[in-house]
Amino acid sequence: MKHAFLLLLLLGGFSATAQVLRTRTVKLMGSRFDIILVAPDSLTAESHIDTVIAEVTRIENLISDWKEDSQISQVNRNAGIAPVRVDPEVFALTERALHFSQITHGAFDISFAAMDRIWKFDGSMTAMPSPEAVKKSVEKVGYRDILLDQAQSTIFLKRKGMKIGFGALGEGYAADRCRDLMLARGIKAGIVNGSGDMSTWGKQPDGSDWTVGITNPHRKDTLFAVVALRQSAVVTSGSYEKFVVFNGRRYSHIINPRTGYPATGVSSVTVFGPSAETANGFSTSLMVLGQAAGLKLIEKYPNYTYILVTDEGRIFSSPSLALKQTRL
Repeated sequence: MKHAFLLLLLLGGFSATAQVLRTRTVKLMGSRFDIILVAPDSLTAESHIDTVIAEVTRIENLISDWKEDSQISQVNRNAGIAPVRVDPEVFALTERALHFSQITHGAFDISFAAMDRIWKFDGSMTAMPSPEAVKKSVEKVGYRDILLDQAQSTIFLKRKGMKIGFGALGEGYAADRCRDLMLARGIKAGIVNGSGDMSTWGKQPDGSDWTVGITNPHRKDTLFAVVALRQSAVVTSGSYEKFVVFNGRRYSHIINPRTGYPATGVSSVTVFGPSAETANGFSTSLMVLGQAAGLKLIEKYPNYTYILVTDEGRIFSSPSLALKQTRL
């Protein structure tokens, strides 16, 4: 359930201090990564950007479900056959993903990777798929059939044809890892933005906070909120770029893994918090759960705040964000 991203980085001015800001944009994990670091000099910044790229590449080689030699690909090839031993890092990421499946009752599910792609969002669809085709498209999806053995560090997919994938968590996890790695190496400020899964820390060279603009999902050329980020991650999921309309109803490209039908009712969800990985899980889940059930879930986790926009343009947000606007 790869989502659309609605984030615009708003950089402030530069100071006359010794700190410099360097940026680089690269393609990693099949997506755009923007890496922004603040360091004492250009050479240090560029060297650490290289380190970030190497770390993301290392993670990609572990968890990519389209690289044949990755551990996740090995797990998928052995679905219905045998458990596969994986690194503790991969095991822990899978555990956290399954926890999201449990708290969302399957609205989030890493076994979505086995879903048949019967919905097309490129303009080629002229009619809705049949109920039978939709039901069949998710017959190999089901997080309850993912078995973890902590003692052996193994993952086993019970049914042949099952697959798991980290398209909805991997970039956020990588962004978090790189932020922590840079802090450990003395880089006190920066941003790692994995295709909209953004981890930030510290401040800009002029001492101002990093800020992020939230795009109006009903008017893509405008912002409706600008939020300062302090040692924070932010992720946006949205349906305004990829959707189809049948009988006057808009169907998102984000598919409900429990039903096989696209999510409806919510145009965008932005989630702020300490972890981009977790924020991604929440933003994707809230798109599927919808406004009422989604807000009931995330309000149980006070470390995470949200801005949710419905298809009708109503805005719901955490009180702590002090967002006064209630409708677009």
